[in-house]
Amino acid sequence: MARAKIITGLDIGTNSIKVLVAEKRGNEWNVLSYSSIPSFGLRKGSVTNLEETSRNIQTLIAGAERDIGRRINSVYVNMGGSHLYVTPSDGLISVSRADHIISQEDIDRVLQATRAINISRNEEILDVFPKEFIIDDQKGVKHPLGLSGVRLQAKVLLLCYFQQNFVNLTQAVLSAKLQIDDIIPSPLAAAESVLTREQKEAGVALIDIGASTTSLAVFEEGDLVHLAVFPLGSGNVTHDLAIGLKTEIATAEDIKKQYGSCILSEKGEKEKKGSSLKGKLAQNQKPDPITSLPVSFTKKNLVDIIEPRVSEIFDLMQKELKKIGRQELLPAGVVLTGGGAKLSRIKDLAKERLKLPCRIGYPKDIIGLQEDPSLATVAGLVMSSPDFYEEGSNSMSFEFMKRWSSKFRRMFRVFIP
Repeated sequence: MARAKIITGLDIGTNSIKVLVAEKRGNEWNVLSYSSIPSFGLRKGSVTNLEETSRNIQTLIAGAERDIGRRINSVYVNMGGSHLYVTPSDGLISVSRADHIISQEDIDRVLQATRAINISRNEEILDVFPKEFIIDDQKGVKHPLGLSGVRLQAKVLLLCYFQQNFVNLTQAVLSAKLQIDDIIPSPLAAAESVLTREQKEAGVALIDIGASTTSLAVFEEGDLVHLAVFPLGSGNVTHDLAIGLKTEIATAEDIKKQYGSCILSEKGEKEKKGSSLKGKLAQNQKPDPITSLPVSFTKKNLVDIIEPRVSEIFDLMQKELKKIGRQELLPAGVVLTGGGAKLSRIKDLAKERLKLPCRIGYPKDIIGLQEDPSLATVAGLVMSSPDFYEEGSNSMSFEFMKRWSSKFRRMFRVFIP
């Protein structure tokens, strides 16, 4: 009897590396194994220590193999970092057929023509995302195949990346004796796991707050219309707390997770003294190594440190939305995900700064996976497999990932053993 199909997602992040293995049972996908370990070989989402990263991947995969009782040969991997960006472009061709019926060859040619732009010699174009096609003077065409016209124009977004970061990432995975099924940009993987088709159609912004970067992906009419990655994340909040409270990073991280908030919740809470909090902290943690005493603080102290940094992140998002003309104009609002989205009352602060409806995005469609926004990317990697959706599905995700998969296989076939 043939073994059930499994899909493995490998999320290589600055703060941790996560692996998720899912198995199809009937018509549903279930978690077989999930685990994570700290990551020390990355900076701002990019691999900086290849050997250490590869060793961490091997350790994590070995544990997952013990859990599921079988070997893992290949993985879906994310690519993050502030080196990812999009830039607009357009291309124009004459329709080749004598009867002026637009063929797939014409569409491929006009999309190829959009790649003829000047970028840095160290950068490459990862993919082309069509925004609209123009046939003669008719604008707003989404699917030109089979239509009639003399000239075909395409307006697109080009997704670009720094070539060396891509090479380092692939080599780290391959050195761990794994094959690469596909590499998916982190913001698109996260969007796949937490956004619905209706949100993408109406207009929505996904904000993925990681440890060292924050990603913004904007969708409208089902298409990606903008993507940007910024070198700020929840780790910056931790560093601010460490400085403000004069304590070490590990202690600051624990304080942030247990007591941190973006907004002071109650009128009287600002008067709450740190002594009771100090007592709770002392029960669960070692004394601060610098002072040999528990750290003392009030809720107001924490909010005074956390709120300005998180507001800075949202202000950057607001400027980016304004740049593309979507400021306060997204009917489906904002979806927050990533580990930083677990900060208390961050949703309220996002509503206040962005002036849009906001919710926390949790992974969907995988049974047994806990509701945790920090799992959005690794869940999205599993869902990025064309095998995740039934053949013949009318899902936008199925069609997009099918196209993405073939694109990436052509792109890095040289790296795959």
